[in-house]
Amino acid sequence: MFDISALDLARVQFAFTVSFHIIFPAITIGLASYLVVLEGMWLKTGESVYKDLYHYWLKIFGVNFGMGVVSGLVMAYQFGTNWSGFSAFAGSVTGPLLTYEVLTAFFLEAGFLGVMMFGWSRVGRGLHFFSTLMVAIGTLISTTWILASNSWMQTPQGFEIADGVVIPTDWWQVIFNPSFPYRLVHMSIAAFLATALLVGAAGAWHLLRKNDTPAVRTMLSMAMWMLVVVAPVQAIVGDFHGLNTLKHQPAKIAAVEGHWENHGDEGVPLVLFGLPDMEQEKNHYALEIPHLGSLILTHSWNGQIPGLKEFAPADRPNATIIFWSFRVMVGLGMFMILLGLWSLWLRKQGRLYQQQLFLRCALWMGPTGIIAILAGWFTTEIGRQPWVVYGIMRTADAVSKHDISSLAVSLALFIVVYFFVFGIGIGYLFRLIRQPVIKADHPQEGGPGQSKQPMRPLSATDASFSLEAPLSNPKE
Repeated sequence: MFDISALDLARVQFAFTVSFHIIFPAITIGLASYLVVLEGMWLKTGESVYKDLYHYWLKIFGVNFGMGVVSGLVMAYQFGTNWSGFSAFAGSVTGPLLTYEVLTAFFLEAGFLGVMMFGWSRVGRGLHFFSTLMVAIGTLISTTWILASNSWMQTPQGFEIADGVVIPTDWWQVIFNPSFPYRLVHMSIAAFLATALLVGAAGAWHLLRKNDTPAVRTMLSMAMWMLVVVAPVQAIVGDFHGLNTLKHQPAKIAAVEGHWENHGDEGVPLVLFGLPDMEQEKNHYALEIPHLGSLILTHSWNGQIPGLKEFAPADRPNATIIFWSFRVMVGLGMFMILLGLWSLWLRKQGRLYQQQLFLRCALWMGPTGIIAILAGWFTTEIGRQPWVVYGIMRTADAVSKHDISSLAVSLALFIVVYFFVFGIGIGYLFRLIRQPVIKADHPQEGGPGQSKQPMRPLSATDASFSLEAPLSNPKE
């Protein structure tokens, strides 16, 4: 009934695990930097509201960080189990890059995470702030190495092929490949925006339930300022990233735009809506704006880009999928900008914390940062197909020689286990977010003359792990 191959199942399995995984590092990156800002503001101003918010979000950061580590380990193993052809071919590039991530970012995070999580009353203020800063820097270093590896797969350079294996010849070119700077900045900003939307949604949730405190107001205010400043910057970075992709991966851009062919000297229209048909090589129900595609992609009235028909059918990415995944990402980005501008208008009127419709919109916008990240990654990775290393190695040559039944069983197990384990974890995160922000003047972290608290990862939270526990804080 369904024409599914082992390659299709291997791709689906990797897409499933990486989609789960990317949620947690994105929030970890943003929350780590947010915690640095909160602790820095507390040290500078002495206002307890920043310390209270630090302890509130530190609990959420700790649980999120743990789930990110676990999901990342599972994903990494698939390079050996499902993509042994790729590992054998390009492991001399991707292996060292991932090793550098462990030696720099992971060790840095692991070295200071314990002090950050449990050392508030055990070390001096300066050392604790330094630990928080090192963890935040570690998350950004980790992002750098991961994006360097993935960007090399998109725009490979600095290598030669000998005996069917990639041999690095210039590590500087390998790391700083043509798409790397744009993708690093784009992804980092996306993580900050996703976190700001989560923080803003938490603040809106509390305000809608009449939990109007200085900490909650500060939470919402900081999140909205982030949207006001960073969301427009992301749109500009995205434009530069698109121009870079047009230069190095023109087939991807043609698929994203649903652009099949040029007509004489006529400019490229922007297809707002349509259903790209890969077999019939056209868009159904297309709604177009003449010349706007040329203005966006070439910054000229009649500029043209290669159409999908200029590429062999075997070399075309699936326009049916990435046409819409790209529009989901861009559409949500526009809503983020509008939400930021709306908050700025309400702030000037003094109604930022009382406008019910705005608060509801901020609440519902909470997950859109994550959705936009996923849509962007779908666009990037599916748009690279049919290549696993663009122009060098096809995905079909990278997959391990497994039969369909074994991949189907393992995929089913992944789905069951992931939804169970990470479903509980995500549910626990929501429980933490729903709890009120409490005063952190006397955190019970043990020490001489204090009640002893076991130093387990989940003991960083005050909430019971039981799904039936009350939502009120146990200390109250």
